[in-house]
Amino acid sequence: MDQGFHEVRFPMRLALGTSGGPVRRTDIVSLSNGRETRNSRWRDARRHYDAGSGIRGIDDLYAVIAFFEARSGQLHGFRFRDPLDFRSGPPGRAATAGDQAIGTGDGQTARFQLTKTYGDAGGATVREIVKPVAGTLLVSVNGIAVTAGQVTLDTATGIVTFAPGHVPAIGAVVRAGFDFDVPVRFDTDRIDVDLAQFRAGRIPTIPLVEIRP
Repeated sequence: MDQGFHEVRFPMRLALGTSGGPVRRTDIVSLSNGRETRNSRWRDARRHYDAGSGIRGIDDLYAVIAFFEARSGQLHGFRFRDPLDFRSGPPGRAATAGDQAIGTGDGQTARFQLTKTYGDAGGATVREIVKPVAGTLLVSVNGIAVTAGQVTLDTATGIVTFAPGHVPAIGAVVRAGFDFDVPVRFDTDRIDVDLAQFRAGRIPTIPLVEIRP
């Protein structure tokens, strides 16, 4: 993550009402025979959100403006809790140490990047998780839970490090459960509010866009 990132989270009460989700870029070319070719321009999805839909009153609006000013508009990134996708497993279930496979031991590698896999019988996509939430990590090796003293977590990068003497053995499957935030920035340098329209029900658009690690 670049240096213009503040390890603070967008107000949770506003995040719960936001709209948005993953966006992909696909090139589609129609051929003369009626068929088409498709090519993905991005390896990974990039998430976009609109925080304006989470605002319910003047206090909420002021909180967004204060947060926007503290980030200097688009200049600094920050953490955002996706209201639907913020956990290693489904949002309605607590994380477990077996949720996500994050690597296989070789007897030497001590550092593993947190990831989340989205897949079914037709295919799968692996997403790097770079902003896990402190205090939520659970780790297992070959199905056996790892104690807190055996691993450390860098919450700014999502890297799990095993302590000396606890490095996963060759072929050992490392799995993890966790909560996480999305690294984003404001996708505008302007918040345009008309209070007369706001009281009448007009909600300002406050776009957020995911930052690539």
